[in-house]
Amino acid sequence: MAIIIDDKTKVLVQGITGNQGQFHTRQMIEYGTKIVGGTSPGKGGQEIHGVPVFDTVAEALEKTDIDATIVFIPARGVKDAAFEAMENGIKTVVIITEHVPVHDAIDIMAYAEDKGVTIVGPNTFGLISPGKCKIGIMPNQIYRPGKVGIVARSGTLSYEIANSISVAGMGQSTVVGLGGDRIVGLSFVDVLRRFEDDPETQGVILVGEIGGNAEEVASEYMKQMTKPVVALLAGRSAPPGKRMGHAGAIIERGAGTYKGKVMALEAAGAIVAELPWEVPDLLRRAMQDSISNRKAII
Repeated sequence: MAIIIDDKTKVLVQGITGNQGQFHTRQMIEYGTKIVGGTSPGKGGQEIHGVPVFDTVAEALEKTDIDATIVFIPARGVKDAAFEAMENGIKTVVIITEHVPVHDAIDIMAYAEDKGVTIVGPNTFGLISPGKCKIGIMPNQIYRPGKVGIVARSGTLSYEIANSISVAGMGQSTVVGLGGDRIVGLSFVDVLRRFEDDPETQGVILVGEIGGNAEEVASEYMKQMTKPVVALLAGRSAPPGKRMGHAGAIIERGAGTYKGKVMALEAAGAIVAELPWEVPDLLRRAMQDSISNRKAII
């Protein structure tokens, strides 16, 4: 199994004729993702890498079934693109675009909640279930099918950790990028809950960063998890007052500090790594201990 997407997921690319849309469509196809169509108003009838282009989402749905869409639209047009997808019944929307206006993001999340739609992003690298489906911009070669779930706020740091997990022979069940904008769809808790319920996932890695309270909120849910969690937080060495690149990585009134997040995670039973290359060994040991404890209980 996997969470959110699998080998049957059929994907639409909104903004397929732009430079980023074209490049990453090709990468996703090469990975094996079922890209069934793309949209670009006024350019319907074309093909990009063998994928048919439609003027609207509705036209695409007349020709094929669509389960998910990935949005490569400039920030000012993201709200319209997301609403168009949701109004036509698409249940998973991955928004790669960064700096989506906050009021637009709020409207998107409110409408998604009403429609029962999963929003990944904005400002996300996407998500991938290795060997099954990739909807995003992450490098193809670093992922391997396995039993480790990864949920991350930081894209590049998650790539490093995913690669180290692959090299260590464990592989990943699903990797999810929450997104770095101030307002995003999925939370750590949303994804942790799905990993907890997924029989394929045996251990979880949480990649967080200073700023906000997402990790502290996640730590409360972790107290009821049965699967081991290893966390790594970006920003350990950031000087006080230093602004991070993500809009969500803002320390306000002393909240969201590295120390505070570590304390909350450790109190919830998570193992917090200080450096990325520590993660594989820490997780392997935690998973082995978890299996031993279950056997002892039985």
